[in-house]
Amino acid sequence: MTEYFSYKQAMEYLGFDSYKSLTSLIKSGLPTIQVGKTKKISKSAIDKFMNEHQSSAKEVN
Repeated sequence: MTEYFSYKQAMEYLGFDSYKSLTSLIKSGLPTIQVGKTKKISKSAIDKFMNEHQSSAKEVN
């Protein structure tokens, strides 16, 4: 069963304090779902997107 988040719930799940951060992910390709005037984001889409955009931090000298 897929869980769907409102934008506010998605922000809480991701640990974001502002819509700007979430909007940035959406512009980078995070898929959203629109039903009527309501927009949702699936938990599985967030997890997949974050895993695909994961990178290892490199030490800066």
